[in-house]
Amino acid sequence: MEKNLNNNNNNNETSKDLNKDNINSFDIALRPKKLTEFIGQPQVQKNLSTFIKAAFSRNEPIDHLLLYGPPGLGKTTLAHIISSELKVGIRTTSGPIINKTGDLAAILTNLQPRDVLFIDEIHRLSNNIEEYLYSAMEDFQIDLIIGEGPGARSIRIDVPPFTLVGATTRSGLLTTPLRDRFGIQIRMEFYEISDLKKILKGSAIKLNLILTEDGAIEIAKRSRGTPRVAGRLLRRIRDISSVNNVEKIDKIFVEKALSQLDVDEFGLDALDRKYLKTIIEKYHGGPVGLETISAVLSEQKDMIEEVIEPYLLQKGLIERSKRGRLITKSGWEHLGYEQPGKNTTQFNFLSDS
Repeated sequence: MEKNLNNNNNNNETSKDLNKDNINSFDIALRPKKLTEFIGQPQVQKNLSTFIKAAFSRNEPIDHLLLYGPPGLGKTTLAHIISSELKVGIRTTSGPIINKTGDLAAILTNLQPRDVLFIDEIHRLSNNIEEYLYSAMEDFQIDLIIGEGPGARSIRIDVPPFTLVGATTRSGLLTTPLRDRFGIQIRMEFYEISDLKKILKGSAIKLNLILTEDGAIEIAKRSRGTPRVAGRLLRRIRDISSVNNVEKIDKIFVEKALSQLDVDEFGLDALDRKYLKTIIEKYHGGPVGLETISAVLSEQKDMIEEVIEPYLLQKGLIERSKRGRLITKSGWEHLGYEQPGKNTTQFNFLSDS
């Protein structure tokens, strides 16, 4: 199991990137190491700073902490910042990796006092693993089975006091008993354009790029409110500028580069527009169920719900209800379609929503 774990000092991580671009050494190098370096999420920063200072002054682990929100907003980064600020180690893993209680026991017994255990995609823990966590989170104790067959017996052992930081893009899938054991619960919001601009300017310096103010703003506008997307677009624009021998990345060049990358002025890419066009052209704007959309797009339902839909919902391009997905007036207009009148009959593909 040790090969699935990482120490804070070796900069290796196992977080899964659902947003089309694998995390590499550049991503890690560009990440802030301290809370004061973290840009955006001001309320999150303020609260975390308070909790960290309080725990550090008492020489105690910070309370178990749940970070939730769309992918790419900095949940993994904050977990590492917490361990760094508390001057403790961090072990990282993800929900799908932990298959047996013995795997979890190996992780917990190898922690040092006040260490951070980061579990990404915590909503994907199996029921038996989740229940095994309860006593560890509450009492810092776990049960071990000694022996096999009729002679097997259970003994309870102590584990070092630790902080569990769980991250999820699907907080609604967490069971109530698990959610209630997190003393601190933080929702990550989409970033403001001004914050994304600052992140991009800082990243450009580290990448030795000349990025103008208007160029940074244009990238920020098309980054879906997400630092991960902003970083991905900046790296692709860097590739295009390098091939074309362009030294200064300004708004005009950014517009040309993002046009080449098929990213529109809203930050929608080809898959986003295909999603919208599918509902409009095949199902008259909806409502249509998620199962149907998944089958037509040949994309997993999780991918649609976690990556595509949150930003479309935030921009008001779609609505989501028990009846299915529905394109809003803004969604029709963004693609250049004329929305049918209210009296127009719409087909109702509802059964699998």
